[in-house]
Amino acid sequence: MKLFDLRSMPDFGLNWLEGSGPDSDIVLSTRVRLARNLQGYPFSVRAKAADRAAVLATVREVLERSGQLTDGVIVEIDRLGPREQQMLLERHLVSRELVRRDSGEAPSSSALIASMQKPIGLMINEEDHLRLQSLASGFSLRHTWQLVDSLDEDLGNELPYAFHHEFGHLTSCPTNCGTGLRASVLIHLPGLVLTKEIHKVLQGITQVGLTFRGLYGEGSEVVGNLFQVSNQTTLGKSEEDLVDHLQKIVGQVIEYERQARAVLLRDAPNVIEDKVWRAYGLLRHARSLAFDEMMNLLSGVRLGLSLKLLPAPSVYVLNRIMIYAQNAHLEEASAGTLSSSELDIQRAFHVRQALAEADSSAASRAD
Repeated sequence: MKLFDLRSMPDFGLNWLEGSGPDSDIVLSTRVRLARNLQGYPFSVRAKAADRAAVLATVREVLERSGQLTDGVIVEIDRLGPREQQMLLERHLVSRELVRRDSGEAPSSSALIASMQKPIGLMINEEDHLRLQSLASGFSLRHTWQLVDSLDEDLGNELPYAFHHEFGHLTSCPTNCGTGLRASVLIHLPGLVLTKEIHKVLQGITQVGLTFRGLYGEGSEVVGNLFQVSNQTTLGKSEEDLVDHLQKIVGQVIEYERQARAVLLRDAPNVIEDKVWRAYGLLRHARSLAFDEMMNLLSGVRLGLSLKLLPAPSVYVLNRIMIYAQNAHLEEASAGTLSSSELDIQRAFHVRQALAEADSSAASRAD
């Protein structure tokens, strides 16, 4: 297991951007997390530095013997600067709790360990001692859960999990007790938004035990018509039941979105085509772009690709723009701190450059 070095691994953790998974024209990514704590140690919210260090050392020792993460990279969060921590957040690889963005300082011995080959890893000393996680491209819920479940089984054979016969796995937050499972799907729903059916659909998913959030989970805003749909309860059902339920409901939402897009093409083809090309034109030529504006324009282009109204760029290009045009990535590329207006200028420059390269590649393939 080697130490993380962002400069030698510039695309670290970004395999989920590939756009290669099932239904990837609508679903950007699937994530499954399992919360686990170890017996004999105070939970993270009350743990002292020595407790956190002991948890990290114990988990690392077990992982060294496990065949799951032999190609793993360890990221010692408290040794990273604020910009690198923010970049991991922007890549959806860590939670705000792991880097303590609200307090401005990561706790000691907080770490991310991730495979370089498979979409699997874990956060150590987050809100709970362990957060096993997998993040993959497209709508691949069962496969993603199986990866996490396999890692959980290996670690559980050697680590004494905090477990209660009635309440299941014990967690810092009571709402995570039971299975400790949080599964979520990042889904793009412009068709339902434009046909004004989105509120009905969102209301429906909350009535069947699911919830929705913005791009970065709890407390984040919905931008670019991207919704994070996840299970709301973890107690009283098995992990398999929770995954199957989310799989079923999200599958229905995907079908509703496809129907909405078909309605838009049937009833207002010129309006939709104009919206798509306007979005592409603004991204291709804008000199200043705020993040929310960029995300809303990317939504229009993403819709155009799905409806085959645009020949390029690929979903992969759009996904990379979404990450690399965020603030910390822009500052890293510029090797300096940028003001708000400078960030907007750099964001527009990055988007223009990425789309120009995509157009050039598409032209070369056509030739």
